[in-house]
Amino acid sequence: MSRVAYVNGRYLPLARAGVSILDRAFVFGDGVYEVCLVRDSALIDEARHLARLRSSLQALRIAAPVGEAALKRILREVVARNRVGDGLVYLQISRGAARRDHGFPPPGVAPGLVVTAKSLDPRLGEANAERGVAVITLPDERWAHPHIKSLQLLPNVLAKQAAREADAFEAWFFDSDDFVTEGSSTNAWIVAADGALVTRQADQAILRGVTRSRLIDIVAAESLRFEERPFTRDEAYGAREAFLSSATTIATPVVTIDARPIGDGRPGPITTALRRKFAAAAARS
Repeated sequence: MSRVAYVNGRYLPLARAGVSILDRAFVFGDGVYEVCLVRDSALIDEARHLARLRSSLQALRIAAPVGEAALKRILREVVARNRVGDGLVYLQISRGAARRDHGFPPPGVAPGLVVTAKSLDPRLGEANAERGVAVITLPDERWAHPHIKSLQLLPNVLAKQAAREADAFEAWFFDSDDFVTEGSSTNAWIVAADGALVTRQADQAILRGVTRSRLIDIVAAESLRFEERPFTRDEAYGAREAFLSSATTIATPVVTIDARPIGDGRPGPITTALRRKFAAAAARS
């Protein structure tokens, strides 16, 4: 079955889908995006994703291309047309297509909307969770607003490629004070040496991950000791456990950072329990 994309009001075979070469997403990376996990054909944490989308659009002064009710229908239609049971749905909104000019286009230029969906085998994620993954660290050289889920992802692309070339799954950025910010496509967590579960506060240095927020809710419900604060690379090296989170990785154990084993070098019990409880919560939503 050929995949189907929604592009500016039309459902098209992916092979024939396209946007103008003057679309500002192509020319300037001028747009935002969201990625939502799909389980049993249902969109997980859809309300949180759409709330973050509204925030990103407002921050960049991009108008919503359609109303929220219409967007929800489009997302479900794309999932259905692609027969996605387990996978993800991706949406991207640009400032629209207009004559190339760094300033905003004139009033009346319609924002662009693209939605795609694809199936993912959940067994692959479970395999990573069972064995754990490797992480490397890199200086954070991104723009000053990574809390906006914009298309400005070139440093993230380079970091992810550096991780792959090092036979690692992910790269964690660190700032000028040696504090870990986040990963190239994930949020970063540790279980510190004193047993506290730690992740950086959602400031302008990181994206307020939807899965991160869901995990914090689970942590609160379980009355686990939790600290929302920065942690250094040295603290991460000495942690009992480490893991990363995102819509597609959920809570995936990190067993090495910069080739140094974390804890006993195996997935830890807190990470494993959080992943299991996330799955249970998603099944009820």
